[in-house]
Amino acid sequence: MNDLKVVVIGGGSSYTPELVEGFINRYDELEITELHLVDIESGKEKLNTIFNLSKRMIEKANVGIKIFQTLDRQKALEDADFIMTQIRVGGLDARVLDERIPLSHGIIGQETNGAGGMFKALRTIPVILDIVEDVKKYAKKDAWLINFTNPAGMVTEAVNRYSDFDRVVGLCNIPVNMKNQFGEIFDVDPETIELDIVGVNHHFFVTDILLEGKSSIKALLDMYASGELQNTPTMNNIESLQWSKSLIKSLEAIPNPYLNYYFMTKEQLKAEREQYEENNVRAEEVKNIEKELFQEYADPDLDVKPKALEERGGAYYSDAACSLVDSIVNNRHDIQYVNTLNKGTVSDFPYESVIETASIITSDGPKPLNYGQIPYKLNGTLQTIKTFERMVCEAAVKGDRDIAIAALTLNPLVDSDTVANDVFEELYQAHKTYLPQFD
Repeated sequence: MNDLKVVVIGGGSSYTPELVEGFINRYDELEITELHLVDIESGKEKLNTIFNLSKRMIEKANVGIKIFQTLDRQKALEDADFIMTQIRVGGLDARVLDERIPLSHGIIGQETNGAGGMFKALRTIPVILDIVEDVKKYAKKDAWLINFTNPAGMVTEAVNRYSDFDRVVGLCNIPVNMKNQFGEIFDVDPETIELDIVGVNHHFFVTDILLEGKSSIKALLDMYASGELQNTPTMNNIESLQWSKSLIKSLEAIPNPYLNYYFMTKEQLKAEREQYEENNVRAEEVKNIEKELFQEYADPDLDVKPKALEERGGAYYSDAACSLVDSIVNNRHDIQYVNTLNKGTVSDFPYESVIETASIITSDGPKPLNYGQIPYKLNGTLQTIKTFERMVCEAAVKGDRDIAIAALTLNPLVDSDTVANDVFEELYQAHKTYLPQFD
C-alpha cells in the first residue's frame, strides 16, 4: 500500500475538482490516503466550496481518501509525498490588468506571453521559491513538487536555477490537447500517439508524430498544406487562426497554438483590441466562467466534476498531473510531456535550462528523450524566447527592473524600447503590492 499524502497549494482553484476526479479514478494504483487543500485567507471562501464538493465526490466514489482544508501551508506540508502548485498571485483581477494594460499600449496582452506573461512570472516566482523552502523543511526528503502554475516553464526554470531543490516537474496541458486533436484527425486513440516536440513552455513545435511507432508528420503536413484541414490545433483561450501553407510546408513542423501570438501578431492583436473595447478580454470572460462554476460547485447535490469546467482554457492540466504522479509512484516508464532540465537533450540549449520535452517517467522522475539539434528554421525563435525566460527569472529573483525592461524589449511581442519602459512602469504600479522585491 502506498499511503500517499498529497498537498495541493492553491486548493481553492476551479481546476481542483478535475484533480480530485483524477485521483479517484486512479485510487487503486495510487492509494492516496490524505489529500490536503491549501489556500490563503483571500481564497478561503472558494477553498471551502471546493473542499465540500471534493468531499462529496470522494464519498460518492467510496474511496479511502481523507480530505482536509487549511490555510496553514507549513502544517499541511508535514511528511507530504507530492506537492502540487496551482496558484495565481493577485487572482483574476491581476490577470485582467496583465491583459488590458499592454493592449492600451498597442501590444498583445496575454497572461503567459509578452508583458502580461512577464508580470505573472515576476509576481509568482518569489512565492513559489518560498513554497520550495517550506517543502524542503517540512515535506518528506524524497517529495516531488509538480507545478502547473503559469508560466510553467519560467517557474520551473527559476526553481532549478535559484534553489537547491531539484525534484520539481512543470506541467502544461498543450501537448495533451494537441495529442487529442491529432487523435481526432487520424481517427485513433490519442494514447497511441507519440510526439516529438522541441522548445519551451507555450513556445514549442511538433516535429514528428508517431502512429504505432511510424512517422506520420508528412501526412499531417500534407493535410494542412492541401487545405484538407480547415483548423489548426487550438485552445479555448486563443483565437482560432489558420497557418499558411507556406509556413507549414517550410517549417516542416506544427507550431503549438500559442505561436499564433508570434506568427499572427497583427491578427491576434486586432481580435484582442476588439475584446478590449468591449470590456471582454479573456480574463474578464474567465471571471464570468469562474463565477458560474462556483455557483454550480456550491450546489449541495453536485458530487461530480461538472462538464462546464472544460470551458476553462486549462482543462486537462489536472489530469496530466494525476498521470504524472501515477507514473512516478508506479515507475511506469511511459512517455509524458513535461518541463524539466535539458541535460543535453537539445544540443542547442544549455544543460541547465528547462525545456518542454518528451520524457520517460520513472520513480526517479522524468528522463528526457534525446532530441539532438534544433532544426535551423526553428532555432532563432526558440533561442529568443529562452533568453527572455532566463532574463525574467533573474529579474524576478533579484528585483532588477533594468533586466526586466531589457527582457521585455527583446520580446518579439513588444515593438519598441519606449513601449517596453512605459508598459513596465504601468504594470509595476498596478501590481506593486505583489512585487516587494522591486522596492
